[in-house]
Amino acid sequence: MTRVRRDLSRRAFLTSMGALGAALHLGPGRASAASRPLLTKAIPGTGERLPVIGMGSWLTFDVGANAMLRAERLEVLRAFFDGGGAAIDSSPMYGSSEEVIGYCLARIADKRALFSATKVWTLFQARGVRQMEASRRLWGADRFDLMQIHNMLDWQAHLETLVDWKARGRLRYIGITTSHGRRHPAFEKALAERRFDFVQFTYNLLDRRAERRLLPLAAERGLAVIVNRPFRQGALFDYFERHPLPAWAREFDCANWAQFFLKFIVSHPAVTCAIPATTRVDHMRQNMGAATGRLPDPEMRARMIRYVEGL
Repeated sequence: MTRVRRDLSRRAFLTSMGALGAALHLGPGRASAASRPLLTKAIPGTGERLPVIGMGSWLTFDVGANAMLRAERLEVLRAFFDGGGAAIDSSPMYGSSEEVIGYCLARIADKRALFSATKVWTLFQARGVRQMEASRRLWGADRFDLMQIHNMLDWQAHLETLVDWKARGRLRYIGITTSHGRRHPAFEKALAERRFDFVQFTYNLLDRRAERRLLPLAAERGLAVIVNRPFRQGALFDYFERHPLPAWAREFDCANWAQFFLKFIVSHPAVTCAIPATTRVDHMRQNMGAATGRLPDPEMRARMIRYVEGL
């Protein structure tokens, strides 16, 4: 395996890690499976706290009208809430995912914890307005907690709408996203020029480019960070799950590879929430287990990197 570059210096990371103790909070949550308090982090702009593990929906909730698959996704969503989850992320780009999420939410009695996050993904401001209204109907939502501009598509036009909607109470937070490293320079420029509440981008044990500029910039600008593709679309399991989980993973209450990958991400001081996606209840429970117990410190994070690089 090609060795992954370690782009963030130890000194810089140790400095940033000092903020983690203040940012991390043990909330009561509903993490019944672990019977431990839930780990949450504050949204920098408001202090509102989010569980460090959320839920993505790309591919996994795009099941159309298939009744059996909808029933399975309903159980996945129930397991998410039972584990203390709050932030659910979707997009019109994800096929029928928003419709299926709305179907499932309508059948869950207690969804008070929900932090609803979706995206606008189209050209032109007027089309964006229509798309966001359609998303609201599909989710069955009066308003979204977070509306994000997906992959920066026509972002200046949509930002004008989002600023107006936020001022009128039609949404609570404004975000912008990217999933591709080639867009990082343009993404940085947008963050420097305009004000957002949230940013979303890719970060995981193998894809650590965000450590160079995006994570420090988000911390500097006081932005909440949602991490997408935390498992590299499942590739991390393909690479590593045939290898033993190191015994020292118990030192930060890690019981499986999913928690190993997720705890690495959410232990970064600038990260607010990671959004893994899954189609299985058992995997959802594993994911939510990463929101309990201890997190790795800087020395342990460096050890985690060395371990996977050596496999």
